Amino acid sequence: MPLSESLNPVTPSDIVVSYEPEWQEMYLEEKRRILEAIGNKVDAIEHIGSTSVPGMKSKPIIDILIAVQDLDLVTSCIEPLRTIGYEYRPLNKGTIPDTEYFRKGSSGANTHHIRMVKTGSSLWSEYILFRDYLRNHPEARREYEQLKEAAYEKHGRYLPLDAKRSFIESILAKADSEQQAHQTREKRS
Repeated sequence: MPLSESLNPVTPSDIVVSYEPEWQEMYLEEKRRILEAIGNKVDAIEHIGSTSVPGMKSKPIIDILIAVQDLDLVTSCIEPLRTIGYEYRPLNKGTIPDTEYFRKGSSGANTHHIRMVKTGSSLWSEYILFRDYLRNHPEARREYEQLKEAAYEKHGRYLPLDAKRSFIESILAKADSEQQAHQTREKRS
């Protein structure tokens, strides 16, 4: 635990805040800046994470998902993204394999995160599926908020992925099932 947290305990209300409509505008501005810096390497870019779900409490960090043809392109993105304030975090790929990670702002004071994945990868689909499910299912959104608040209470500011992994997996299974049912109905029409 960082010394600052041991001196001033962090509570969930210090970490998770009420939804702010300007998060979407912040994403759009950052998307513009990212595309100016590395747009020729980007196949797709999306706002993900809790700040992308209207009405959802969140850490006030804009999470951005970028699809690239090949993760080898990341090396050529490091310097252009650094010029707009991002730090490349190669050690983070151990947390979520097949992703590359950048952050804007110092540790504990990040404002934006970028996750780069390969175009067409299952990770791309899963991030979008999870976000869209939370957008369309208020009960799942509330359940996820409660899970995160309880986990922050237990773990502090740096929430381990394992604290929410089973919930994410269950939502992805539900979302996938819904998507398949929708596709089956469309085929019948």
